[in-house]
Amino acid sequence: MALTQMALDSLDFDATIALAEKVAPHVDILEIGTPCIKHNGIKLLETLRAKFPNNKILVDLKTMDAGEYESEPFYKAGADIAVVLGVSDIGTIKGVIKAANKYGKKAQVDLISVEDKVAKTKEVVAAGAHIIGIHTGLDQQAAGHTPFADLAAIAALNLGVDISVAGGVKAATAAQVRDAGATIIVAGAAIYGAADPAASAAEITAIAHG
Repeated sequence: MALTQMALDSLDFDATIALAEKVAPHVDILEIGTPCIKHNGIKLLETLRAKFPNNKILVDLKTMDAGEYESEPFYKAGADIAVVLGVSDIGTIKGVIKAANKYGKKAQVDLISVEDKVAKTKEVVAAGAHIIGIHTGLDQQAAGHTPFADLAAIAALNLGVDISVAGGVKAATAAQVRDAGATIIVAGAAIYGAADPAASAAEITAIAHG
């Protein structure tokens, strides 16, 4: 079984809330995507936290420096998961982990653009990371990349941490992602681009929950 995460990527505050209202009952984790959190800030997190007490909320900060200082206000405001980049300094990653542990929350390390993903995963799990994010970015997707090879390599390590997979996942591939070892399946465009986002979210969650 895997959890589902819905990426909220719009810059429009009200549109983000409206979409969340449609999909929140049908997903486990609401993700405030990087452009969205940069544009709307902590107020959006606070609004979503108040409206959706039953969902976990991830803020995709993609922290690159000042890990503890940058992430702590978001954990304090109700984020369950904050994201730090794997390409950042290990001290930065440890700072986010420290802030997460202080509030009983989780730190996710995003492996986007990391050259040696296996070595980095071992390093950050040893440092206390709670979730490893295998992230095939939009630009990488456009070049034809998928997350499956990276997922297989990370899952094979069997380190006992959650593995989140993002990058073009849809209903047709959700079972493959789940069976390959993902414990969190992230869908964005497959849900918000659908004619009926709630139905699409429900379909993917049914597959993920297996």
